[in-house]
Amino acid sequence: MENLTCDLLILGAGSGGLSVAAGASQMGADVILLEGHKMGGDCLNYGCVPSKALIASAKTAHAMRHAEVYGVADAAPQVDYAAAQAHVADVIAQIEPVDSQERFEGFGVRVIRDYGRFTSDRVVEAGGYRITARRIVIATGSSPLVPPIPGLDAVPYLTNETLWDLRERPDHLLIIGGGPIGMEMAQAHRRLGSQVTVIEGAKALGKDDPELAQIVLDQLRAEGIEIAEEALAQEVRGAAGAIEVEAKDGRVFKGSHLLVAVGRKANLDKLNLDAAGVETTKAGVKVDDSLKTSNRRVYAIGDAAGGLQFTHVAGYHAGIVIRSALFGLPAKTKTAHIPWATYTQPELSQVGLTEAQAREEHGDRLTVVRFEYSHNDRAIAERKTTGLIKVMVVRDRPVGVSIAGHQAGELINLWSLVIANGLKMSAVSNMVSPYPTIGEINKRVAGAYFSPKLFENDTVKKVVRLVQRWLP
Repeated sequence: MENLTCDLLILGAGSGGLSVAAGASQMGADVILLEGHKMGGDCLNYGCVPSKALIASAKTAHAMRHAEVYGVADAAPQVDYAAAQAHVADVIAQIEPVDSQERFEGFGVRVIRDYGRFTSDRVVEAGGYRITARRIVIATGSSPLVPPIPGLDAVPYLTNETLWDLRERPDHLLIIGGGPIGMEMAQAHRRLGSQVTVIEGAKALGKDDPELAQIVLDQLRAEGIEIAEEALAQEVRGAAGAIEVEAKDGRVFKGSHLLVAVGRKANLDKLNLDAAGVETTKAGVKVDDSLKTSNRRVYAIGDAAGGLQFTHVAGYHAGIVIRSALFGLPAKTKTAHIPWATYTQPELSQVGLTEAQAREEHGDRLTVVRFEYSHNDRAIAERKTTGLIKVMVVRDRPVGVSIAGHQAGELINLWSLVIANGLKMSAVSNMVSPYPTIGEINKRVAGAYFSPKLFENDTVKKVVRLVQRWLP
């Protein structure tokens, strides 16, 4: 076995690991990167990229069916599911070079295509190499969680990793799990011509603000998607093309295909973390707010760290690790400014506290400001008036924002900036947006916060009248 040494050893070439590798190597560190599967990890190959590509196909089909409102005749789309999946594969292929082994070797990173296994607190073995590193980063990501539902192991089922292998459109897709992945794929497949039933053990989109989630769920149901809530899957039976899911309350759902989308689990099994003295929790590797593990030489980032499971969080974590591991500078993670979005139509996004969380934490100090899409001229012009933004404000500073509506995932960017930098609502109200844009919604909700202070305030009115008497 060949011995190697390096400044930084990274386990996993997903979004987080690649970000650390690119930054560290270009700043002069000696970096080794291990990846036993595909470069780019889940996001490129099975998650963010392919799902958004399929959603784009579905949006096009839906637009053809609903063009009449714009003065264009409705048309029945001729959906070629295999071609839609080919589109997905092509999108992945276009992005692959950015995450490729060749590109990172060009940065000076040594890439070893094998899984790593700890043998001591600072030594990892992989691919015939014994690697001793000054610092190690666990960036192994996560995989679909497959729950122990009786009968599930005896029937064919899909996850977000295998869904992209399909070339024949499901006649009736059953989806266990009403979270973001389940709901995005439900709408995409419905628009591409499948019947769809979502089976959720609690509340669909349950991690989001209930009022905002309901806007999305109403639209999905209006499109013909059956969403069964409080339907805890108790048994799965059948065979390919004829699958049944029985809920705990006795309801039975029948379909041709089954997608399991109940969550994700951190990929830690291959690492032999005990040998490194790295502690874990049920969610992932146990880390402090600087992303260090119980072994101070080892960091964990992204999904492996057991927190928010988003690609952009892994990228954010990468910046924290680079600052700490390369420069020895203090760096701590925060979550208040981390946004997320569900890319249904309408979209659903969140940053900071929901209304319920903000009321519990801040009580009477909280002001909730609302603005409806139906009052935005661009939304009216594009027939996208179903939507609402809510901003939770404490002492003139937003502590949370919830949005459901057209481009919600884009609108939330501004509020992440505001919260991350501790800006006041006046910073948003002072902004000038081009007219007409959906982005004006952000400015208008900030204006709605100040309107009562200005237009419903007797003192302000008295001051204005007094000033008017003295002005020449």
